[in-house]
Formats: sequence, C-alpha cells, structure tokens
Amino acid sequence: MAPRDEGAKMMPARLTAATGPGPLQGAVQGAVQLVSAVIGPDLRGSSSDAPTRPVNCDWIAALCLTAAVALLLVVAGHAAGRRAYDVTPLLFWSGVVLLVVPISLRIGWPGVARGERLFLLFLFAELLLYYKTVYSPTSFIGHDEFLHWVAADDLLTARRLFLSNSLLPIGPTYPALEILTTAIVNLTGLSVFLAGTLLLVILKGTFVVALFLFYEAITGSPRISAIACLAYMGCMTFVIFDSMFSYESLGVVLCMLTFAVEAASRDFDPRARLRALGLIALLLACLAVTHHVTAAFAAFYFAMLAAFEALRRQGASRIGTTLAIILIAALAAALPVLWVMARGNPLSGYLGPAVESGLRALMRKFSGGVTHRPEVSAISQPLGMRLTTAIAVLLLSLGLATGFFRSLALATSSGAPSGWRPIGDILKRRWRDSRIVFLTILAFGFPVSVILRLTQSAWEIANRMATFVFISVGLVVAVSIVHFWQGREARGWRRAGPAVALSIIVMGGITSSAPDPIRGRYKVGADQQSVEAMGIDTARWTNEWLAAGNRFTADRVNRLLLASYGRQDARVRIVAGVDTARLFEAETLDPDILRVLARSDIDFLLVDLRLSTAPPMLGFYFEPWQPAHGKALSGSDLLKFNDIKGVSRIYDNGWIVIYDVRGLHENS
Repeated sequence: MAPRDEGAKMMPARLTAATGPGPLQGAVQGAVQLVSAVIGPDLRGSSSDAPTRPVNCDWIAALCLTAAVALLLVVAGHAAGRRAYDVTPLLFWSGVVLLVVPISLRIGWPGVARGERLFLLFLFAELLLYYKTVYSPTSFIGHDEFLHWVAADDLLTARRLFLSNSLLPIGPTYPALEILTTAIVNLTGLSVFLAGTLLLVILKGTFVVALFLFYEAITGSPRISAIACLAYMGCMTFVIFDSMFSYESLGVVLCMLTFAVEAASRDFDPRARLRALGLIALLLACLAVTHHVTAAFAAFYFAMLAAFEALRRQGASRIGTTLAIILIAALAAALPVLWVMARGNPLSGYLGPAVESGLRALMRKFSGGVTHRPEVSAISQPLGMRLTTAIAVLLLSLGLATGFFRSLALATSSGAPSGWRPIGDILKRRWRDSRIVFLTILAFGFPVSVILRLTQSAWEIANRMATFVFISVGLVVAVSIVHFWQGREARGWRRAGPAVALSIIVMGGITSSAPDPIRGRYKVGADQQSVEAMGIDTARWTNEWLAAGNRFTADRVNRLLLASYGRQDARVRIVAGVDTARLFEAETLDPDILRVLARSDIDFLLVDLRLSTAPPMLGFYFEPWQPAHGKALSGSDLLKFNDIKGVSRIYDNGWIVIYDVRGLHENS
C-alpha cells in the first residue's frame, strides 16, 4: 500500500509537468517579457536626475578651446573647398566632429550640473550658428535670406510697410523680422547683413534657453531637458534652415517662448497667472504678424492642449487652468485669422503649389504609377554623410520606440515605478500633464516626415514639419535615454553609449541639413552654391548702368541677385499663370509665349549659359513646382532670343547675357 500511495502522490506532479508550459511557450513568454521590458513604461528610479557635482569650469574652458580649434578647421575646409584641394573633406569634417562630439558627450553625461548643461547648450547653439554663418561670412547667401534682405532694404528706402515683393508675395504681410532688423540698423548704423546676423545670434540663444525651460517646466528634470535640447539639435532644420535670416527663425523663437511661459505659469497664483496670460497674448500677437506656419502650429498646439485638458479627469481646482488654456487656444487661433482677414493674405497661393506637388509626388511614389514630372537632381552626397544621416534616423527611431510608453508614464500621477499601470491610467484619462501626453503622441509625426523625404517634391513639407515635430521627438528620446538606456546610476557602457548616440544624432542633423555643406566652386541650380562673383557683378552692373527698378526675369538664383545686389524688380512669372520656366526651357520660342511676353511688362531677360553645363543640383532651374524635362538645358535653348525681332543683346560677359525685350512691347 505504501508504494502505491507514493505513486499516487507522484502522479499529479508528472501530470502538472506534462501540462505546463513547453519550450516554445516559454520562449514566447520570454520574448514578450523582453519586449515589455524594452518598450514598456518602466521608469527606473524615483527620480530621473542623479546627484550632480558643482559646475566644472575646467571642462567648460577645455570645451571652449576645443570648439575654437574645430571652427578653425571648418574655416580651413571652406577655404580649401574654394580651391578644390583634395584635403578639403578631411579638414572640414574633422572640424565638425571635433565641434560636435566633445560638447555632446559632456551635455549627455550623467551627473553634470544644471548650470553647466544650460551654458553648454547655449554655447553649442551659438557655435552651430557660427558654423552656418562662416559658409558666407560677409553677405547673405541662403535663398530665403535674399528675399528678406530685399524686404528690409525696401523698408529702409521707402519707410513704409507692406511694399509688394514679387519674389515672396506673402512676405510683406509678415514684416516683424524686417521691423526688428531695420530698427537695429537705425540704432547702430550697421548694414542689414550685420544687423540681421546680430539678431540671429540673439534669437538662437533665446530659442535654446526657452526650449530648455519648457522641457524643464513639464518634466521637472534638468537632465531630461538638456538631453531633449541636444536631441532637438539633430533636427534637419536646426543648423541651417532655422538659422537663416528668415521670418521662420524669428517665428519659432516666439512660439517656443509662448510654450515656455504657458508651461511655467500653470501653477501660479491667480494674479500672477493673469499677468502671464497678458504676456502670452502679446507673444501670440507678435507671432501672428511674424510667420504663418509657426502661428498655425501654435494654434494647433494650444487647441490640442485644451482638448486634452477637457478630456482629462480632474478636480474642481483645475477648472481654472483648463479655462485659461482654452482662452489661450482661442487667442492663438483667432489672432492669425484676424491678421489674414485684415491683410488679404495670399497664403493659399504661396503654400498651395508646394503642398499639392509634394502630396502628388508621394502618392505616385507609393502607387508605382508613372510620374508626369521627372524629378531631375544632381545631388550625390558622400557615402559618409548618407551613412551618418541613416544611423541618426535609426537611433532616433530606437529612442522613440523605447521612450514612447515611458514618456506617457511620466505624465501620470500614479507613482507606479514599473508595470503597465501608468498606461492604464492614461486610458482612464488620468494624467497630471496634458503637455507630455500630447507631445508624446505628436512624436508619430517623425516617421511621417521621414516618409515625406522619399520624394523631392514632398521634401519641402517634411522640412517644415521637422521644426515642430522634433519638439516631441526630443522629449521622448530624452526620456528613453534617462529612464532606460542610462538609468539613475549609469555605469560602463550605459554612461558613454547614449552620449555617443546623441553625438551621432546631432551629426545627422548637420549632414541632412544641406546637400553639400562645404563651400566650393559654382554649381548649377544649387541655391547658395550657385551664388558667386560673376552673377553678383552682373547684378551690380544692372543697377549702375540701367538704374534700379527695371522688370527682369531670370532663373531662380539670378533673380535673387538681381533683386538684392541689382535692386531690380525680379519677376517669377511673365504674367499671371505663365511661369518663367516656359519661356527659358522651350527649344523654340512658341508664338503663344512670344505673344504673352510682348503683352507683359517685362523689360529685360537675363540668360545664364552656365545652366546648360549640368543638370540642376536641386532638381530645378526655376521653382520646385515648375516642370522639369529630365535633362540639362542646351545652349541653343537659352540663346533662342538672338534672332527675335524687337529683342536686343545689351550685355554679354561670355556666360551671362542680358536681352532688352522692350522692343517687343512696341511691336505688339
């Protein structure tokens, strides 16, 4: 009986083992647990900030010296590029690496004091601005910079606002940048270029400080804030596009100041909160007359914030805060609309062609259909630049994947250190800060912007999106680094690895900001790389010998030079609905186009024969939305005006020809 009883006791154990989880099921459970540990909402440690040491002035001094040497190498790289020396890439890129890596490592390193991080962020932003400016240290060279330079000169000359600008019809409606610049010119006697550069120095430092304070206000962590700012610098627009003398450079600063003031004032007493609302209203009013897209994003941000606040379960004590956000959202939406109504803003005509062509190109890309507009481009970045950009995108994607749920957990008030309970609280509409929840969800815009980069036409949309989407990307990536990759007490590779990854992310922002960041010789259809002495001298000749104010049309780059250096009335279209491209790209002068030209008010045509030497680097000779033929223009295409009755050649330096077409108007 005893053995049988013992066997009976053993049978349930064998049955339990046989019916328990098998190897496959165990592997699946292990994989699920691993994935949950990687992407889950676990916030390691009760605080994101490890104990910090005092500000280390020795490190600051050493980094300043390193940055100075790095910028000397960058300058030497530009000088060598002008002369086409073989050593150019080595000089330039060694300088960029020396500029980015040491400062990024120090900012991302655990245990650094708040004041030291903030100072290094400010210094780094100004160094990157110098990196952009030293490409052309004596004059504006970016496409948008020329447009606003012309507007500032017009304001100084005429002393009146809202003057027409044929190259940027929407520009006079948003004159805040020109008002500030000309105020500096009148106060100091500086040139427009120097006054604009001084303004950009102030704006760049203000932006990075406001961004840091915004992140700190919503997270309560200087460490997360500093890392988020560093990740934001990996945005493709930060180094070049948002550092240009352009209205968006001022708009994003006003936008970020508004966000920072609103976030910091949420816990103020009623009287202080009311004063903060007055400041926010003033900033929003300034933004409404500064930049259209940025004002639209500010309205979208506050509208979504108000929606999340209304959705959130909260006590009666928070009703006042919700009402304040709703009021701010109403102001953010109403002020730009009122300004548009007051000025008769041509916003749809300005943004419409770019958005429409971009979306069409993207749809053709995914549908596999035949494109009716071959996109010509001679852009060929070095392998190292493309590889750096790709790795940076992968690192950002990894940071978003491991930080998304952790960022949501940061917004809850459950205090749960681990597990999925914080996400449950989010689903039950219980969170402490709607800003974090909204920004975390907004991070989905990053993969959308990457997809939009697949076509050249949609790239313009991605470029504008990136400036705003990276506000959320920076937050989520920083939460990922602090709460997953480093943790509260980072040691070994956890200390250095994330800091190196941040360096690569910033490097990716530099490599993706421009097709070729090294100043070299003239290139066809390359915007700033097409600006050189021959075109500038020709534009100045027109001002000296033909006087200012003549109506010209030319290719994209020469139009800018004529309008700025020549002070001419450069036109994008021959007449309404007929673009310049149809006139220059045709093999023969069609009678209909000739008739349109004769009935127009165009005085002169500028033909640059260098356009016939190569395809355009950016894919177009005139404007992104205009037709491209998939081939370089030929010399015969450009010289077809030689034998037209009523057209005379008044200037020819061997490459650039100016035709006087006023005789056509007389014959018509």
